Amino acid sequence: MAKILLLGAGELGKEFVIAAQRLGQYVIAVDSYKNAPAMQVAQDFEVINMLDGDALDRIVLKHTPDYIIPEIEAIRTERLYAYQEQGYTVVPSAKATNYTMNRKAIRDLAAKDLGLLTATYTYASSADMLKAAVAQVGMPCVVKPLMSSSGKGQSTIKSEADIDKAWMYSQEGSRGDVAEVIVEAFVDFDYEITLLTVTQENGNTLFCPPIGHRQERGDYQESWQPALMLEHHLKTAQEMAKKVTAALTGNGLWGVEFFISTKEGVYFSELSPRPHDTGMVTLANTQNFNEFELHLRAIIGLPIPEITLERNGASAVLLASSDSENPYFENLDVLANSPKTDFRLFGKPSSRPYRRMGVVVCYDDINTDIASITEKAKDLASKVRVLP
Repeated sequence: MAKILLLGAGELGKEFVIAAQRLGQYVIAVDSYKNAPAMQVAQDFEVINMLDGDALDRIVLKHTPDYIIPEIEAIRTERLYAYQEQGYTVVPSAKATNYTMNRKAIRDLAAKDLGLLTATYTYASSADMLKAAVAQVGMPCVVKPLMSSSGKGQSTIKSEADIDKAWMYSQEGSRGDVAEVIVEAFVDFDYEITLLTVTQENGNTLFCPPIGHRQERGDYQESWQPALMLEHHLKTAQEMAKKVTAALTGNGLWGVEFFISTKEGVYFSELSPRPHDTGMVTLANTQNFNEFELHLRAIIGLPIPEITLERNGASAVLLASSDSENPYFENLDVLANSPKTDFRLFGKPSSRPYRRMGVVVCYDDINTDIASITEKAKDLASKVRVLP
Protein backbone atom coordinates (compact mmCIF):
# COMPACT_ATOMS: atom_id res chain seq x y z
CA MET A 1 0.00 0.00 0.00
CA ALA A 2 1.36 3.40 -1.01
CA LYS A 3 0.70 6.58 0.96
CA ILE A 4 -0.49 9.43 -1.28
CA LEU A 5 -0.60 13.11 -0.30
CA LEU A 6 -3.17 14.68 -2.62
CA LEU A 7 -2.78 18.46 -2.81
CA GLY A 8 -6.24 19.61 -3.85
CA ALA A 9 -9.45 17.81 -2.95
CA GLY A 10 -12.00 18.83 -5.57
CA GLU A 11 -14.21 16.66 -7.76
CA LEU A 12 -11.36 15.37 -9.90
CA GLY A 13 -9.44 14.53 -6.76
CA LYS A 14 -12.48 12.69 -5.41
CA GLU A 15 -12.67 10.39 -8.42
CA PHE A 16 -8.91 9.83 -8.19
CA VAL A 17 -9.24 8.83 -4.52
CA ILE A 18 -12.00 6.38 -5.42
CA ALA A 19 -9.70 4.80 -8.02
CA ALA A 20 -6.90 4.66 -5.46
CA GLN A 21 -9.13 3.05 -2.83
CA ARG A 22 -10.11 0.31 -5.25
CA LEU A 23 -6.44 -0.64 -5.57
CA GLY A 24 -5.76 -0.47 -1.85
CA GLN A 25 -3.88 2.85 -1.61
CA TYR A 26 -3.90 5.23 1.37
CA VAL A 27 -4.76 8.86 0.61
CA ILE A 28 -4.48 12.07 2.63
CA ALA A 29 -6.60 14.72 0.89
CA VAL A 30 -5.54 18.35 1.37
CA ASP A 31 -7.47 21.53 0.64
CA SER A 32 -8.20 24.99 2.01
CA TYR A 33 -11.65 24.10 3.38
CA LYS A 34 -13.20 21.25 5.35
CA ASN A 35 -15.36 18.56 3.77
CA ALA A 36 -13.98 19.09 0.27
CA PRO A 37 -15.14 16.35 -2.13
CA ALA A 38 -11.99 14.18 -2.00
CA MET A 39 -11.86 14.42 1.81
CA GLN A 40 -15.19 12.59 1.92
CA VAL A 41 -13.62 9.39 0.53
CA ALA A 42 -9.98 9.62 1.67
CA GLN A 43 -8.59 7.92 4.78
CA ASP A 44 -7.25 11.19 6.18
CA PHE A 45 -7.29 14.91 5.40
CA GLU A 46 -5.59 18.21 6.15
CA VAL A 47 -6.96 21.75 5.87
CA ILE A 48 -4.23 24.29 5.07
CA ASN A 49 -3.45 27.21 2.80
CA MET A 50 -1.25 25.48 0.22
CA LEU A 51 0.30 28.81 -0.77
CA ASP A 52 1.88 28.74 2.69
CA GLY A 53 5.16 26.91 2.12
CA ASP A 54 5.72 26.32 5.83
CA ALA A 55 2.30 24.67 6.15
CA LEU A 56 3.14 22.43 3.19
CA ASP A 57 6.46 21.48 4.78
CA ARG A 58 4.66 20.60 8.01
CA ILE A 59 2.21 18.15 6.49
CA VAL A 60 4.83 16.53 4.24
CA LEU A 61 7.00 15.92 7.29
CA LYS A 62 3.99 14.71 9.29
CA HIS A 63 2.81 12.14 6.74
CA THR A 64 6.05 11.22 4.88
CA PRO A 65 4.10 10.16 1.78
CA ASP A 66 5.30 7.88 -1.00
CA TYR A 67 3.73 10.21 -3.57
CA ILE A 68 2.93 13.92 -3.54
CA ILE A 69 0.26 14.64 -6.14
CA PRO A 70 -0.77 18.25 -6.88
CA GLU A 71 -4.36 18.52 -8.12
CA ILE A 72 -4.82 22.31 -8.24
CA GLU A 73 -2.81 25.41 -9.18
CA ALA A 74 -2.88 27.31 -5.86
CA ILE A 75 0.18 25.61 -4.38
CA ARG A 76 3.61 26.89 -3.43
CA THR A 77 4.96 24.79 -6.27
CA GLU A 78 8.63 25.74 -5.88
CA ARG A 79 8.62 23.75 -2.62
CA LEU A 80 8.10 20.60 -4.72
CA TYR A 81 11.70 20.75 -5.97
CA ALA A 82 12.93 20.51 -2.38
CA TYR A 83 10.64 17.56 -1.64
CA GLN A 84 11.92 15.77 -4.74
CA GLU A 85 15.52 16.37 -3.67
CA GLN A 86 14.64 14.92 -0.25
CA GLY A 87 13.56 11.68 -1.93
CA TYR A 88 9.81 12.17 -2.24
CA THR A 89 8.14 11.28 -5.54
CA VAL A 90 6.31 14.33 -6.93
CA VAL A 91 3.73 13.42 -9.59
CA PRO A 92 4.45 13.62 -12.42
CA SER A 93 7.57 15.59 -11.40
CA ALA A 94 8.47 18.86 -9.69
CA LYS A 95 9.42 20.30 -13.09
CA ALA A 96 6.12 19.28 -14.67
CA THR A 97 4.08 20.76 -11.85
CA ASN A 98 5.98 24.04 -11.79
CA TYR A 99 5.89 24.48 -15.55
CA THR A 100 2.28 23.54 -16.14
CA MET A 101 0.87 25.53 -13.26
CA ASN A 102 2.38 28.69 -14.74
CA ARG A 103 1.20 29.51 -18.27
CA LYS A 104 4.38 31.45 -18.98
CA ALA A 105 6.67 28.51 -18.31
CA ILE A 106 4.66 25.95 -20.26
CA ARG A 107 3.99 28.24 -23.22
CA ASP A 108 7.64 29.23 -23.59
CA LEU A 109 8.67 25.57 -23.31
CA ALA A 110 6.22 24.56 -26.04
CA ALA A 111 6.79 27.46 -28.44
CA LYS A 112 10.44 28.43 -27.90
CA ASP A 113 12.15 25.24 -26.72
CA LEU A 114 10.13 22.57 -28.54
CA GLY A 115 9.02 24.58 -31.57
CA LEU A 116 5.34 23.63 -31.31
CA LEU A 117 2.76 25.71 -33.14
CA THR A 118 0.95 28.02 -30.69
CA ALA A 119 -1.06 31.22 -30.87
CA THR A 120 1.01 34.40 -31.10
CA TYR A 121 1.43 35.61 -27.53
CA THR A 122 3.10 38.03 -25.14
CA TYR A 123 2.86 38.94 -21.44
CA ALA A 124 1.73 41.87 -19.31
CA SER A 125 2.08 42.63 -15.61
CA SER A 126 0.08 45.87 -15.35
CA ALA A 127 -2.92 47.52 -16.96
CA ASP A 128 -0.66 49.80 -19.02
CA MET A 129 1.45 46.84 -20.17
CA LEU A 130 -1.76 45.03 -21.15
CA LYS A 131 -2.67 47.92 -23.47
CA ALA A 132 0.73 47.65 -25.13
CA ALA A 133 0.42 43.86 -25.38
CA VAL A 134 -3.00 44.12 -27.05
CA ALA A 135 -1.56 46.55 -29.57
CA GLN A 136 1.21 44.05 -30.27
CA VAL A 137 -0.87 40.90 -30.79
CA GLY A 138 -3.97 42.60 -32.17
CA MET A 139 -7.69 42.23 -31.52
CA PRO A 140 -9.52 40.05 -30.84
CA CYS A 141 -7.23 38.50 -28.26
CA VAL A 142 -7.55 36.40 -25.13
CA VAL A 143 -6.22 37.37 -21.69
CA LYS A 144 -5.50 34.71 -19.06
CA PRO A 145 -3.85 34.88 -15.64
CA LEU A 146 -0.60 32.94 -15.54
CA MET A 147 -2.10 30.92 -12.71
CA SER A 148 -5.81 30.05 -12.76
CA SER A 149 -8.16 27.15 -13.45
CA SER A 150 -11.65 26.47 -14.80
CA GLY A 151 -11.60 29.64 -16.87
CA LYS A 152 -11.28 31.97 -13.89
CA GLY A 153 -9.92 35.39 -14.85
CA GLN A 154 -10.03 34.70 -18.59
CA SER A 155 -11.66 37.08 -21.04
CA THR A 156 -11.67 38.10 -24.68
CA ILE A 157 -10.73 41.64 -25.73
CA LYS A 158 -12.61 42.83 -28.80
CA SER A 159 -12.25 46.60 -28.39
CA GLU A 160 -10.28 49.20 -26.45
CA ALA A 161 -13.13 49.44 -23.96
CA ASP A 162 -12.54 45.82 -22.92
CA ILE A 163 -8.90 46.23 -21.85
CA ASP A 164 -9.32 47.69 -18.36
CA LYS A 165 -12.16 45.30 -17.56
CA ALA A 166 -10.03 42.36 -18.73
CA TRP A 167 -7.15 43.42 -16.48
CA MET A 168 -9.38 43.73 -13.42
CA TYR A 169 -11.05 40.39 -14.11
CA SER A 170 -7.69 38.68 -14.57
CA GLN A 171 -6.57 39.85 -11.14
CA GLU A 172 -9.79 38.66 -9.52
CA GLY A 173 -9.40 35.21 -11.07
CA SER A 174 -5.68 34.72 -10.58
CA ARG A 175 -4.63 31.96 -8.19
CA GLY A 176 -1.58 32.46 -6.09
CA ASP A 177 0.27 35.75 -5.87
CA VAL A 178 1.14 36.20 -9.56
CA ALA A 179 -0.30 39.31 -11.24
CA GLU A 180 1.15 38.70 -14.72
CA VAL A 181 -1.10 37.60 -17.59
CA ILE A 182 -0.59 35.98 -20.96
CA VAL A 183 -2.12 37.77 -23.97
CA GLU A 184 -2.86 35.50 -26.92
CA ALA A 185 -3.86 36.37 -30.46
CA PHE A 186 -7.19 34.79 -31.30
CA VAL A 187 -6.84 31.49 -33.16
CA ASP A 188 -9.48 30.93 -35.83
CA PHE A 189 -9.95 27.26 -34.98
CA ASP A 190 -12.69 24.88 -36.08
CA TYR A 191 -12.82 22.93 -32.82
CA GLU A 192 -10.71 22.08 -29.78
CA ILE A 193 -9.79 18.78 -28.19
CA THR A 194 -8.25 17.33 -25.07
CA LEU A 195 -5.81 14.52 -25.75
CA LEU A 196 -5.41 12.51 -22.55
CA THR A 197 -1.83 11.22 -22.62
CA VAL A 198 -0.40 8.55 -20.31
CA THR A 199 3.34 8.36 -19.61
CA GLN A 200 4.56 5.19 -17.95
CA GLU A 201 7.56 3.89 -16.03
CA ASN A 202 8.21 1.40 -18.84
CA GLY A 203 8.55 4.25 -21.37
CA ASN A 204 5.39 3.33 -23.29
CA THR A 205 3.34 6.50 -23.89
CA LEU A 206 -0.34 5.91 -24.66
CA PHE A 207 -3.11 8.17 -25.91
CA CYS A 208 -6.83 8.07 -25.18
CA PRO A 209 -9.28 8.64 -28.02
CA PRO A 210 -9.55 12.44 -28.45
CA ILE A 211 -12.16 14.32 -26.44
CA GLY A 212 -14.08 17.24 -27.90
CA HIS A 213 -15.50 19.96 -25.67
CA ARG A 214 -17.39 23.23 -25.59
CA GLN A 215 -16.56 26.07 -23.22
CA GLU A 216 -18.32 29.09 -21.74
CA ARG A 217 -16.61 31.65 -19.51
CA GLY A 218 -13.42 29.65 -20.08
CA ASP A 219 -14.89 26.55 -18.42
CA TYR A 220 -16.06 23.37 -20.09
CA GLN A 221 -19.81 22.76 -20.42
CA GLU A 222 -19.98 19.55 -22.43
CA SER A 223 -17.40 17.03 -23.60
CA TRP A 224 -17.66 14.03 -25.87
CA GLN A 225 -15.52 11.05 -26.81
CA PRO A 226 -14.40 10.34 -29.42
CA ALA A 227 -14.00 13.72 -31.11
CA LEU A 228 -14.20 13.22 -34.86
CA MET A 229 -11.06 14.54 -36.56
CA LEU A 230 -8.74 13.89 -39.48
CA GLU A 231 -6.18 11.17 -38.86
CA HIS A 232 -3.20 13.37 -39.74
CA HIS A 233 -4.37 16.04 -37.28
CA LEU A 234 -4.66 13.40 -34.55
CA LYS A 235 -1.18 12.07 -35.33
CA THR A 236 0.26 15.61 -35.15
CA ALA A 237 -1.43 16.20 -31.79
CA GLN A 238 -0.06 12.90 -30.46
CA GLU A 239 3.47 13.80 -31.58
CA MET A 240 3.19 17.19 -29.89
CA ALA A 241 1.81 15.66 -26.68
CA LYS A 242 4.61 13.12 -26.56
CA LYS A 243 7.25 15.83 -27.03
CA VAL A 244 5.98 18.12 -24.30
CA THR A 245 5.31 15.39 -21.72
CA ALA A 246 8.76 13.89 -22.33
CA ALA A 247 10.34 17.32 -21.77
CA LEU A 248 8.46 17.74 -18.50
CA THR A 249 9.30 14.19 -17.29
CA GLY A 250 7.42 11.88 -14.96
CA ASN A 251 4.65 9.30 -15.02
CA GLY A 252 0.90 9.79 -14.94
CA LEU A 253 -2.00 11.07 -17.02
CA TRP A 254 -1.83 14.49 -18.68
CA GLY A 255 -4.62 16.55 -20.21
CA VAL A 256 -3.12 18.17 -23.32
CA GLU A 257 -5.35 20.73 -25.07
CA PHE A 258 -5.20 21.63 -28.76
CA PHE A 259 -6.96 23.96 -31.18
CA ILE A 260 -7.63 22.34 -34.56
CA SER A 261 -7.79 24.56 -37.63
CA THR A 262 -8.67 23.02 -40.98
CA LYS A 263 -6.59 25.68 -42.71
CA GLU A 264 -3.61 26.01 -40.40
CA GLY A 265 -3.33 22.68 -38.59
CA VAL A 266 -2.86 21.81 -34.90
CA TYR A 267 -2.10 24.46 -32.27
CA PHE A 268 -0.81 23.49 -28.82
CA SER A 269 -2.93 25.34 -26.23
CA GLU A 270 -2.44 24.18 -22.63
CA LEU A 271 -1.50 21.19 -20.54
CA SER A 272 -2.52 19.83 -17.12
CA PRO A 273 -0.28 17.23 -15.43
CA ARG A 274 -3.28 15.35 -14.01
CA PRO A 275 -6.82 14.24 -14.91
CA HIS A 276 -8.71 16.85 -16.87
CA ASP A 277 -12.24 18.15 -16.30
CA THR A 278 -13.26 17.37 -19.89
CA GLY A 279 -12.09 13.80 -19.22
CA MET A 280 -15.01 13.23 -16.88
CA VAL A 281 -16.69 11.83 -19.98
CA THR A 282 -14.60 8.69 -19.33
CA LEU A 283 -16.81 8.09 -16.26
CA ALA A 284 -19.32 6.83 -18.86
CA ASN A 285 -16.95 3.86 -19.29
CA THR A 286 -16.09 5.00 -22.78
CA GLN A 287 -12.64 3.43 -22.30
CA ASN A 288 -11.34 0.24 -20.72
CA PHE A 289 -10.01 2.46 -17.88
CA ASN A 290 -11.31 5.91 -16.97
CA GLU A 291 -8.84 8.79 -16.71
CA PHE A 292 -8.53 8.49 -12.92
CA GLU A 293 -7.75 4.79 -13.06
CA LEU A 294 -5.14 5.44 -15.75
CA HIS A 295 -3.52 8.17 -13.64
CA LEU A 296 -3.35 5.95 -10.56
CA ARG A 297 -1.94 2.94 -12.42
CA ALA A 298 0.74 5.00 -14.16
CA ILE A 299 1.75 6.61 -10.86
CA ILE A 300 2.17 3.41 -8.85
CA GLY A 301 3.89 1.60 -11.73
CA LEU A 302 1.21 -0.83 -12.86
CA PRO A 303 1.74 -1.33 -16.63
CA ILE A 304 -1.08 -0.31 -18.97
CA PRO A 305 -0.74 -2.31 -22.19
CA GLU A 306 -3.42 -0.46 -24.16
CA ILE A 307 -6.26 2.04 -24.01
CA THR A 308 -9.33 1.01 -25.98
CA LEU A 309 -12.55 2.80 -26.91
CA GLU A 310 -15.43 0.70 -25.59
CA ARG A 311 -18.38 2.95 -26.42
CA ASN A 312 -19.24 6.53 -27.37
CA GLY A 313 -20.10 8.97 -24.60
CA ALA A 314 -20.67 12.55 -23.55
CA SER A 315 -20.73 14.60 -20.35
CA ALA A 316 -22.52 17.80 -19.36
CA VAL A 317 -21.95 19.79 -16.18
CA LEU A 318 -24.49 20.65 -13.49
CA LEU A 319 -23.93 24.27 -12.48
CA ALA A 320 -25.14 26.22 -9.46
CA SER A 321 -26.95 29.50 -10.09
CA SER A 322 -26.76 31.08 -6.63
CA ASP A 323 -24.83 31.22 -3.38
CA SER A 324 -25.74 28.66 -0.76
CA GLU A 325 -24.24 26.94 2.26
CA ASN A 326 -26.62 24.01 1.88
CA PRO A 327 -27.28 23.38 -1.83
CA TYR A 328 -29.55 20.57 -3.01
CA PHE A 329 -30.62 19.15 -6.36
CA GLU A 330 -34.06 19.14 -7.95
CA ASN A 331 -35.22 16.72 -10.68
CA LEU A 332 -32.56 14.05 -10.21
CA ASP A 333 -35.30 11.51 -11.00
CA VAL A 334 -35.15 12.73 -14.60
CA LEU A 335 -31.56 11.52 -14.81
CA ALA A 336 -32.28 8.27 -12.99
CA ASN A 337 -35.15 7.49 -15.39
CA SER A 338 -33.08 8.06 -18.52
CA PRO A 339 -31.59 4.93 -20.16
CA LYS A 340 -27.82 4.77 -20.78
CA THR A 341 -27.29 7.67 -18.40
CA ASP A 342 -25.42 8.15 -15.14
CA PHE A 343 -24.47 11.11 -12.99
CA ARG A 344 -22.07 12.20 -10.25
CA LEU A 345 -22.82 14.74 -7.52
CA PHE A 346 -19.55 16.13 -6.22
CA GLY A 347 -20.64 16.78 -2.63
CA LYS A 348 -19.38 20.36 -2.48
CA PRO A 349 -20.58 21.87 0.78
CA SER A 350 -21.40 25.27 -0.72
CA SER A 351 -22.40 26.75 -4.06
CA ARG A 352 -21.93 29.99 -5.98
CA PRO A 353 -23.05 31.06 -9.46
CA TYR A 354 -21.57 28.83 -12.16
CA ARG A 355 -19.81 26.55 -9.66
CA ARG A 356 -19.60 23.00 -11.01
CA MET A 357 -21.65 20.80 -8.66
CA GLY A 358 -22.06 17.61 -10.65
CA VAL A 359 -21.90 15.99 -14.06
CA VAL A 360 -24.23 13.95 -16.27
CA VAL A 361 -22.75 11.24 -18.49
CA CYS A 362 -24.57 9.51 -21.35
CA TYR A 363 -23.33 6.69 -23.54
CA ASP A 364 -24.21 4.34 -26.38
CA ASP A 365 -22.43 1.92 -28.67
CA ILE A 366 -19.59 3.03 -30.94
CA ASN A 367 -21.89 3.21 -33.99
CA THR A 368 -24.19 5.80 -32.39
CA ASP A 369 -23.87 9.40 -33.56
CA ILE A 370 -21.75 11.26 -31.01
CA ALA A 371 -23.66 14.52 -31.56
CA SER A 372 -26.94 12.91 -30.51
CA ILE A 373 -25.38 11.54 -27.32
CA THR A 374 -23.97 14.98 -26.52
CA GLU A 375 -27.33 16.68 -27.08
CA LYS A 376 -28.95 14.13 -24.78
CA ALA A 377 -26.45 14.83 -22.00
CA LYS A 378 -26.85 18.59 -22.46
CA ASP A 379 -30.66 18.35 -22.42
CA LEU A 380 -30.73 16.20 -19.29
CA ALA A 381 -28.34 18.49 -17.45
CA SER A 382 -30.57 21.48 -18.26
CA LYS A 383 -33.46 19.81 -16.41
CA VAL A 384 -31.63 19.58 -13.09
CA ARG A 385 -31.56 22.61 -10.81
CA VAL A 386 -29.13 23.30 -7.97
CA LEU A 387 -31.15 25.11 -5.31
CA PRO A 388 -30.10 26.99 -2.14
